[in-house]
Amino acid sequence: MTTPLRFGLFGTGRIGQVHAASIASSPRASLQWVCDPFVDGANATAAKYGGRATAEPADLFAAEDIDALIIASSTPTHVELIDQALDAGIPVLCEKPIDLDITRVDALRAKADAATVPVVLGFNRRFDPHFAELQRRVASGEIGALEQLAIVSRDPAEPPAAYVAVSGGIFRDMTIHDFDMARFFLPNIVSVTARGANQFSPAIAAAGDFDAVVVTLEAEGGELVTITNSRHSAFGYDQRFEAFGSEGMLQVGNIGPSVIRSYSTSLVEAQGAYHSFFLERYADAYRFELEAFIDTVAGEPSRSPGFEDGRAALILADAAELSARTGRTVDVDLRA
Repeated sequence: MTTPLRFGLFGTGRIGQVHAASIASSPRASLQWVCDPFVDGANATAAKYGGRATAEPADLFAAEDIDALIIASSTPTHVELIDQALDAGIPVLCEKPIDLDITRVDALRAKADAATVPVVLGFNRRFDPHFAELQRRVASGEIGALEQLAIVSRDPAEPPAAYVAVSGGIFRDMTIHDFDMARFFLPNIVSVTARGANQFSPAIAAAGDFDAVVVTLEAEGGELVTITNSRHSAFGYDQRFEAFGSEGMLQVGNIGPSVIRSYSTSLVEAQGAYHSFFLERYADAYRFELEAFIDTVAGEPSRSPGFEDGRAALILADAAELSARTGRTVDVDLRA
């Protein structure tokens, strides 16, 4: 059996716990170090999943028993930790976004592009088996020339006000996943038109953010993408995808815990509620994301989104924010 890849993990919040659990569940990985400035969280995570705990990032970069790093700490730490990982020659998987400020991302761009170790971004939805199959079938030409994509993503409930205040806004925090998914199918987006609204949340409005948005993207071949987001959904986590082409259409509907449907005198085709949280809906995607990263570290061609994909998604998020605030379409050049 191949020796497990030894991981260091930055961050023990919600996403950090997901990554720690994925590492623990993989026979190809082991958790060696856990770092969090709130060292109690690091201690608790290490006690549950293995490894040593520390509050000091330098301990991980100096460690001789780390083969790869996962950055799941707060967004303002990402650029510095990626930079240090590159200096140490350690492969790194970083959660999105790279940063909320494109100038900080661009300051690291040349170094990341020249890196001799993998740098991948945590856009896990590319690894959802349903979305991945849809992309493969579109790429194979099953529906002819792709003309339109429709992406729907609605959260079950709005996030806490404290989170909204530091999130960078709905486009950089939520829609950024959908921007990356659009580019999974149509890499070169050339224009962004966005509209935002405040429909139900006084707290989000008070933070100067939108609680619902609709975005239209145009790709270089004239293909159109529509993205619909809301910070709430009464019927659960709403995640749907549709690809329309010259020869047909492919769809992925919502996924629930069970496929059983009920029929009675009052209801037909009734089924249980959809997943109530993204961790449930995308549990498989996080595991497959980790396995793909391990493959890349082992020398296989990367199947993961990289630094340039993270940069492109942030450019689209910035353009959407500008469009929603000004009411105009914003042209973008993702190749520059």
